[in-house]
Amino acid sequence: MRYTPAGMPALDIELAHESEVLEAGQSRQINVVVKAIALGSLAERLVKQTVGSTWRFTGFMAAFRSKPQPSKQLVFHIQAFQEEVPLQ
Repeated sequence: MRYTPAGMPALDIELAHESEVLEAGQSRQINVVVKAIALGSLAERLVKQTVGSTWRFTGFMAAFRSKPQPSKQLVFHIQAFQEEVPLQ
């Protein structure tokens, strides 16, 4: 956990995603790690969760830094999260 110059809590994390999809009739494994950030009370709640646990996140993608020059890297800005219930 860190704090912005304005004193707002901020949490920089990495989210890992794994799934299998069909593409052109063929099975394809998807594995990706995405940089993410949570701000405010959301960061305070997220920092208390167990590393490696399964969650569903909603939010938006934006350039990692927009000033002084736009970046080609993306970061996922978390706006909400909930525990993902495993299928039985």
